[in-house]
Amino acid sequence: MVHMSVAVRTELPAQTAVVEPSAAQEIERVALGLLPVAQGRIDDQGWVSAAREAWEELPASVRTAIRRFRRDSGTTGALVVSGLPLGPGEVPDTPTADGSVQRTATVSAAVLMMFACGLGDPASFRPEKSGALVQDVVPVPGKEEFQGNAGSVLLSFHVENAFHPHRPDFVMLSCLRADHEAVAGLRTACIRQVDHLLSDAAREALFRADYVTEPPPSFGSADSDPTPHAVLSGAEDDPDLKVDFAATRPLTPRAREAMDELQKLFADNAHTHYLTPGSLAIVDNRVTVHGRTAFEPRYDGRDRWLQRSFALADFRASREHRTADGYVLD
Repeated sequence: MVHMSVAVRTELPAQTAVVEPSAAQEIERVALGLLPVAQGRIDDQGWVSAAREAWEELPASVRTAIRRFRRDSGTTGALVVSGLPLGPGEVPDTPTADGSVQRTATVSAAVLMMFACGLGDPASFRPEKSGALVQDVVPVPGKEEFQGNAGSVLLSFHVENAFHPHRPDFVMLSCLRADHEAVAGLRTACIRQVDHLLSDAAREALFRADYVTEPPPSFGSADSDPTPHAVLSGAEDDPDLKVDFAATRPLTPRAREAMDELQKLFADNAHTHYLTPGSLAIVDNRVTVHGRTAFEPRYDGRDRWLQRSFALADFRASREHRTADGYVLD
């Protein structure tokens, strides 16, 4: 175990960081100060600016841990931070409405947004969840089989919004409530874990632009004219990853065989993270796929409830997609 400070301790190779109670109290104090800003409107640019400034007030050990992960997300490409505050009082009932989002600041949402600012800049996509910066990931009645955040069946591995030219660099999932049986696990698998296990033929095929990826169901009826792309790109010794096993279609038999090989390697080498209230999972979306194990919702107000936000490390690159230099990509 590596002790980073009295406030945060980090364990490897599991890539977890535990926020000590004294640091959590300081984080909660800063988060509470954000609640009245801009009448508590999270999506207001003034509120986001305040969250960015507030990030600098968090304990140095916390900011150091996130800065190190941003620079190098390691072999697993995921980090789970636990011990974060959820705010005073009880967590409200889990929402059940389709498309549920958080528009009004709470301690949990403020913490999520501050971490997004620490990783880069928060961002969202207008066709998905009405462009809200903080989104609820909850089971929705009638959508159990949905391959998206509203479902409760096994969610296949995917790079978030793999179809988009400015897909998130980091995906953050903050747990407010676990599922009843505590069996819903966030599964992650990083190309760095399996790259050396790929056959030469599969690796060569994955670097070819022989795949197309459609938008996920959460984008509704968004128009799509997918351009063929490679699953692996960039540096030969540390490639980027672009695949959604429910939405990416290989264009040749060789591409299909390579994608099947990659999918099996991910399944065999994945990590499963069982998030608990106050834990925050950060996934490096450039090199890591994520999914979820199945669970059984009860729709009784106590179902699994995560809040999700995205961050872009190079915000300027998406400027043409953001009206008035806002945080929502069209």
